[in-house]
Amino acid sequence: MSSLRDLHPVTQSVMIDPMRLDDIDAVLAIERQCLRATWTREALVEELGRDWARVDVARDGHAGAVAFANYWLVADEVHLLNIATLPQKRCQGHATRLLAHMIGVARGLPARLITLEVRRSNQAAQRLYQRFAFRSVGVRPNYYADDQEDAIVMVLDLAVVSGAP
Repeated sequence: MSSLRDLHPVTQSVMIDPMRLDDIDAVLAIERQCLRATWTREALVEELGRDWARVDVARDGHAGAVAFANYWLVADEVHLLNIATLPQKRCQGHATRLLAHMIGVARGLPARLITLEVRRSNQAAQRLYQRFAFRSVGVRPNYYADDQEDAIVMVLDLAVVSGAP
């Protein structure tokens, strides 16, 4: 199995750390370019104050924030809400690195499971999750309010999977 470094060596210069108040504009800009339904500024500010909420930002030294992951810690589970990368920075391993980081956070809790919903049409995201051994466990019909697209429910059982790709 390839290491994360082998998969995307360019991402080694990217730092991942928690979102700060001065990152909100960048995160909102990434959302607007990537996601159909976006959070409000107020909702992101509220995430900063919630014990169970995490928003981690991938920063490229000269380009600033290039990607983010928003997830919640719920009992012994982690629920991934959003992961997004600027379109011009895609295919450089940022989402892979953020997902590996989030899995590391989950293992450190320790959490049992990581759960998420992904659009049925988002095959690229589904392939990313499958590379990390997420498996499809169901469908939420008409899940997305903007177009009633179904969501595929995916789960990573951390007790079964030993590591990231």
